[in-house]
This record gives sequence, C-alpha cells and structure tokens, in this order.
Amino acid sequence: MPLPARLRSRLPYILMVAPALIIFGVFFIIPVIRTAVLSLTDQSNHSREVNFVGLENYVEALTSPQMLAGIQHSLTYAVVVVVLQNLIALPMALLLHSKIPFRGAFRTIFFGPAVLSVLVVGYLWSYIFSSNDFGLINTVLRSIGLANVNWLGDPNLALGTIIVTQVWQWFGYQMVIYLAALQTINNDLYEAAALDGAGRWKSFLTVTLPGLLPAFQITIVTGLIAGLKVFDIVISMTNGGPGYATETVLTLMYRKFSEGNYGVAAAFGILFLIVSLLIGGLLLRVFRRLEARYS
Repeated sequence: MPLPARLRSRLPYILMVAPALIIFGVFFIIPVIRTAVLSLTDQSNHSREVNFVGLENYVEALTSPQMLAGIQHSLTYAVVVVVLQNLIALPMALLLHSKIPFRGAFRTIFFGPAVLSVLVVGYLWSYIFSSNDFGLINTVLRSIGLANVNWLGDPNLALGTIIVTQVWQWFGYQMVIYLAALQTINNDLYEAAALDGAGRWKSFLTVTLPGLLPAFQITIVTGLIAGLKVFDIVISMTNGGPGYATETVLTLMYRKFSEGNYGVAAAFGILFLIVSLLIGGLLLRVFRRLEARYS
C-alpha cells in the first residue's frame, strides 16, 4: 500500500530524527521509567523479596533530615556558583573582548581549568586547602602570622571551599560563551546608540545586555542544572563531610545505592529529576519572555 503524500514528504525528516529519538529513548526514557517503577518498591540487597510500597520511599526521602539538608546544600551550591561564575565571567569577557595586549593568551589561561578532570581539580584544591603543614593557603597564612584554617574540616567552611573550587574551574567556560555572544552583536547598534547620545553605560544596558540574553540563558540554565547535580567534586574533596555538611542530593542517592536501599535511592533520583525539570522549564520560560520583550 503506497504511503500518503504527506507522510512521503516527511519521511526523510523522520529518518534523520529517528536515530536520535531511539538513542534518547534507550538511554533516557527507558531508564527513567525503570527507576520510577523501582522507586515504588522496597527492593534492596537485604532481602530477595520485592514488594510494592507505593509512595513510602518518597515520604521517607522528603522527611529525612539528611535529604532535606542535601536539598538545601544542592540549591545553595547551585545558586551561589552560578551567581559568582557570572559575576566573574561577564566582566572578564567584556575586558577580553576589548583590544588589550595578550588577550588571546588570557583567554587560553582562563579557559584552561575547564578542560581538566573534575576529580583532578578536586584533589589539587584539596592539597591547596589542606589543614596540614603542606597546605598552600595555610602556609601563606602562617607566613603572615595567622593560624591554620581547617577549610575542609570545618562544617561552616567546607561547602564554601568547594564552591570556590568549582567557580575557579568553570568561570572560564562561561567567559568563552559570553565572548562568543559579544562577537555576534552588530557594531551598527553601538553606533546608532552613540548617535542618540548614549554613553558606555547606557549602550551596555540597551545594546550589550539584550544581545547577551541567549548567552545568559545558556550559562544560567546549564549552570543551575550542573550545580544541582554536583557529585564528583564533593566526593573528591570532602566525601560529603564533615558530618553531613556538604552532602548533596546525588551524594545521598549514591550512599543509598551503596547501602543496598535501591527503592529509596530511586525515589531520590526521581525527585531530583522533577526538581531539575521544574527549575529548567521555569528559567526557559522567563528567558523566552525576556527575548520577546527585547526582540
């Protein structure tokens, strides 16, 4: 039976998209469905019997003090990292977009940490922040007559120390995104603003910022999602300690799986997915409205 004309015209596009959809389904949709089913059971390595428990795992996850602390740490980490990275990356991009000497070298230097393994960065900065005599920062503090600071062992400092490390590694990546966006802004817009009597600050507000909205969307949305799913840098620097001071949602989920509580760990994962989708969807909606307003 011949295919309808409309379907025949769309067949090439369907064939081009099909492999990506199949890969997406196999590696994302199916695992999510299996995890959702697992989260409704009491499956663990402590018993061969598997029972349907409904929403018990979700209730346990949402009422667990550790989980609530993990959510707080993940949100704090994500928001602070995104704010600090953008506060550093945008001015640096504006500076390196201007005609300063050695700007190519500076771009390479600032972007360099982003290509390093997160685990390598974690171990490197663990050495720098070490409270022992060989810790670089404490060596500097002692040289000026100050006492050692237990950067990674103090519950009040540990999360902030990890945040500093993450900002150092990734602000160069955000900077490159802003640099790319700055190069797409038409110089005629700046000339038109100058003819209207706009100074540098007004040109920045009326020309540069609207032109950077797509870059803001990329850096903020991806930065927040990456911050929420922080795992490897925490494991390499503090392993969630001291106590639960740096535990995040994913480190707690990892521990539940390690303990054999697969149902509870799956519930953690589904809750994390829902929160990430809600935050990502909300931010995308906000940016679409901003783009429509300034377009």
